[in-house]
Amino acid sequence: MEVRFSHATSIFLRELIQILYEEDYFGFEEAAIEYVNDLVDDIQSGIARKHKKPAPSYFDKYGQNMYYVSYKRNKNTTWYIFFNYSEDVYYIRYIGNNHTISHYLSE
Repeated sequence: MEVRFSHATSIFLRELIQILYEEDYFGFEEAAIEYVNDLVDDIQSGIARKHKKPAPSYFDKYGQNMYYVSYKRNKNTTWYIFFNYSEDVYYIRYIGNNHTISHYLSE
């Protein structure tokens, strides 16, 4: 099993560190880095064990025939990981959270 992140998703993850720190979600930049690294580690180590669901058509702008899984990081935030899966490779195309995209999902 292999997990690959699209270029856009990799950029998003790097920018997320700055957003989390600059918007005072974390008091220290190191804590924001650890949070994002933990999310990436969880995706890489656990995506194959998660129950994947077909992504709603709204997300077709990120790729066709995608699936998604969710990761609850704390009591306030759930991250949704959108990906294509083929030949034992998970290609991560988009990452969003319940604060921005949950209204497009039906769980």
